[in-house]
Amino acid sequence: MNVAQLAEQLRRDNQFMKDVTRWEVIPARPAKTAPFPDNLDPRLIPVLAQRGIHSLYTHQAKSLEAIARGEDVTVVTPTASGKTMCYNLPVLSAILQNEDSRALYLFPTKALSADQVSELYDMIEGMGVDIKTYTYDGDTPAAARRAVRQAGHIVVTNPDMLHSGILPHHTKWVKLFENLRYIVIDEIHTYRGVFGSNLANVLRRLMRLCEFYGSHPQFILCSATIANPKELAETLIGRTVTLIDENGAPMGERHFVFYNPPVVNRQLGIRQGAIPITRAISGMLLKNGIQAITFARSRLTVEVLTRYLKDMVRDPLGNAGKVRGYRGGYLPGERREIEKGLRNGQVDAVVSTNALELGIDIGALDACVMCGYPGTIASAWQQAGRAGRRKGTSIVFFIASSAAIDQYIVNHPDYLLTQSPENALLNPDNLYILLSHFKCAAFELPFADGDKFGNTQSTQELLDYLDEQGILHHVDGRYHWSAEDFPASEISLRSAAAENFIIIDITDPAHHRVVGEMDRFTAPMLLHENAIYMHEGRQFQVEKLDFDACKAFIRSVDVGYYTDADLNINLSLLDIEKEEQTPQGGIAGLGEIKVTALVTMFKKIKFDTHETLGFGHVQLPETDMHTTSMWWTLPEKLAAKIPSDQLKNGMMGIANLLRIVCPLYLMCAPQDIAVVYQVKSPITNEPTILLYDNTPGGIGLSHKAFGMKELLLSKALQVAEDCSCAYGCPSCVGPVGEIGEDGKRTAIRLLKELTK
Repeated sequence: MNVAQLAEQLRRDNQFMKDVTRWEVIPARPAKTAPFPDNLDPRLIPVLAQRGIHSLYTHQAKSLEAIARGEDVTVVTPTASGKTMCYNLPVLSAILQNEDSRALYLFPTKALSADQVSELYDMIEGMGVDIKTYTYDGDTPAAARRAVRQAGHIVVTNPDMLHSGILPHHTKWVKLFENLRYIVIDEIHTYRGVFGSNLANVLRRLMRLCEFYGSHPQFILCSATIANPKELAETLIGRTVTLIDENGAPMGERHFVFYNPPVVNRQLGIRQGAIPITRAISGMLLKNGIQAITFARSRLTVEVLTRYLKDMVRDPLGNAGKVRGYRGGYLPGERREIEKGLRNGQVDAVVSTNALELGIDIGALDACVMCGYPGTIASAWQQAGRAGRRKGTSIVFFIASSAAIDQYIVNHPDYLLTQSPENALLNPDNLYILLSHFKCAAFELPFADGDKFGNTQSTQELLDYLDEQGILHHVDGRYHWSAEDFPASEISLRSAAAENFIIIDITDPAHHRVVGEMDRFTAPMLLHENAIYMHEGRQFQVEKLDFDACKAFIRSVDVGYYTDADLNINLSLLDIEKEEQTPQGGIAGLGEIKVTALVTMFKKIKFDTHETLGFGHVQLPETDMHTTSMWWTLPEKLAAKIPSDQLKNGMMGIANLLRIVCPLYLMCAPQDIAVVYQVKSPITNEPTILLYDNTPGGIGLSHKAFGMKELLLSKALQVAEDCSCAYGCPSCVGPVGEIGEDGKRTAIRLLKELTK
């Protein structure tokens, strides 16, 4: 049965349709094409014809025209619309016409780098020309690195390797820097917050070296759909860009089905779980031979669903390779194998976290199942875009969990279908980040008096500060590096996270093997002793977690349950830097706090029925993070007027509003900060709302928030009052199911008092 037939059958199924809150049909869209430009090297035309490409989509043609005019370009079109051609064609054409030309490709992940290189190889081999394309990352063998530096026409890397492996050693990359024609940055919507702010400074360092070597490269940037692609691109590279966002690629008809699992207990309002429904719908697609991807929000849900679907297709020998799981922590070779299986049709179903949201080529699938809302509108459309061939019908199922935000989305589908995607935000001039990259830039090349660092206004002050600290030495009009250490090695672009844990299978005593890895924050929850660790649907029991050595030892088992651990977060005050009385009688404070995460117990959950079989205790050390925080306490007189439950709902609403407002005004990503409320705070002994940097040591966001504390509260009030919802929604105080019917009213009342 194909997708169109299945859609027709489901629409006639009254039992299924009674739980469907909306069935949206997005009509097919024909291709809009344009001829190849005259300046494209003619050797590319036959290779494209072999792939069935006889013209360009209009957005591809417009990109090539703008690039030919020497403009920096940002291309923003949906998944699978052919964005890769927007940079591969001008790059290959330039190298064919001048073999000294060089290009640098930046991708956020190694997986994406590997994927893009294979596509480039195919085109280059098809032309029978000698264009050397290399991946340069942590996995590149030492013997190959010299060849990449000397001869690579196209160097494919990631921001981390550019930061620590290429820029500090630029004297070995003279050929690249002297002839750099294009810098390609894909998936720019992933560069937000700390990561994006760091990359913007890495690019400032890169352009400084290009100027030193006499090259003037153009930027070609690509992004998934976000609200502010032009602003993001211009902040990232510090230059004006031409935005191309009219998609010319065709799309087949797409069905978007919003499904709310039925209520099983009306008194308590308990619904059937999202996992069993997702299992049933993904299983139905699998039985009908419809190639599909299922997205889940957590690693554990991915593994549970993978196990269920594998059980449906096992052959007599127990093989179930037509169903695969995919998530962070799988080894690179395993992930490449799964991606290849999807492309060539050997894999019928894949269950993934958001790891497959990015533009890794997994072919064109017919269906997508979302087990819960992924958290942002942009992510939801990225996931939905994984289904849909250029011709033919596709289908997307959104399965709501009982979480308040899922219930809001499923009951208000227009929120997802019509609301603009979120902004991607970054702040390259954050003092903490900027100072780190000034050190790196000075190490790479001395600063002369009057030099600029990108479009930074405070270059001279920062250089003088580093000179006073003895890190730089000012002599003969130049600032030279004078410290002993290597600055790039101490700066992580993505976070300040410690090394990952390695997961070792010891089932066979004679042959221990590494099967995966996990970050330090997640390991205590999923790799504590006696946990059932799941990998591609297979079960392992954790025998030992060695915190000091960062290793987990697991043994293969087959039991009828999985485990899930509880994480407790506690905040404690280390030091108060500032405290101010507010005009309303509350306190605004700034200081250092300790965020303690501790896994204390886990539960065993039975497959199929999902009933709890029992509990176990976890004996693990606490994970501590020292960071900076700011806080607001409510005036005592105000708090005393409001009943405790109502006060809790109102404070929860304010915390939700600040999570929306703060990233906009602090210019960071939502995950860079945390906002919590405490009706009786152990830090202040008062009702308190705390905001803290979600990065060890902090990156200055709490300091910035303290400086605009009145503005943040007034903007939070404005968002709540401007929102047309009656009792709450995800765009303001949070869904009514989470904050109660009095939550929005109380939040507005509190904010009016705090801002008058």
